[in-house]
Amino acid sequence: MGEKKNRSDDFCPESEEHTDALSEEKLELMRSTGSVTSVGGRYCIHCMSIIGQVEGHQVLPPQNKSTKYEHLMPQLVAVEQSDEIEGLIILLNTVGGDVEAGLALAELIAGMKKPTVSLVLGGGHSIGVPLAVSAKRSFIVPSATMTIHPVRTSGLVLGVPQTLDYFERMQNRITGFVSANSRMDPERFLALSRNTGGELVTDIGTVLDGQQAVDEGLIDQLGSLSDAIESLYGQIEQAKKSSAKPRRKKTENSKSGSGADSQKK
Repeated sequence: MGEKKNRSDDFCPESEEHTDALSEEKLELMRSTGSVTSVGGRYCIHCMSIIGQVEGHQVLPPQNKSTKYEHLMPQLVAVEQSDEIEGLIILLNTVGGDVEAGLALAELIAGMKKPTVSLVLGGGHSIGVPLAVSAKRSFIVPSATMTIHPVRTSGLVLGVPQTLDYFERMQNRITGFVSANSRMDPERFLALSRNTGGELVTDIGTVLDGQQAVDEGLIDQLGSLSDAIESLYGQIEQAKKSSAKPRRKKTENSKSGSGADSQKK
């Protein structure tokens, strides 16, 4: 019988040529999507970054820093289906962007069974708020800020009641998602988004720093990268314990059942 191949052998090949090729592949993945799979720690985790502006159905100008949702969606599916990747960490520094694209990514992350954590760095504004709370555990650094404001658009729009009704229904979708995935009540979220107290001179809404976001129940915990990784490791270990529970009762019942059948015969 040959020795059983270690699962990590695929990530740590002995061949220098293979190692160089794998490194080039990782570098290209980081350049194009800002994502990388790390295997140097206790567990294999995938790091995904959401930066700049979340691009929607229209391509942003090349000078804009942007996150393309069509790049991240298949990555999330691959992470969820992978046997090697055991957890996902999401790094956020975004000004917001397209509502539907951001909500699509947030719903995918919230629906994952894999352990997930998010870490807000710099800013998690606008549609970045649902993305931040979509993970099973959310973190924010003390110096980061999050802007909560109502849905808006720019440019030419039809000035009819149906347009305003559409905006209101879109706002309700965002409010419902945030309140369902955080400790903040929907009423409080709407109150912060409609704040006109002069905090934002040219806008409506509220800016929360790291501590305020935690105090309001929007983010779970104040912390840094090491705190987020430790939390992710804890989720992975808990998932391993849950999947390793013994099933003796089922085995014993099946044995007793087979014995009863033999006695009847």
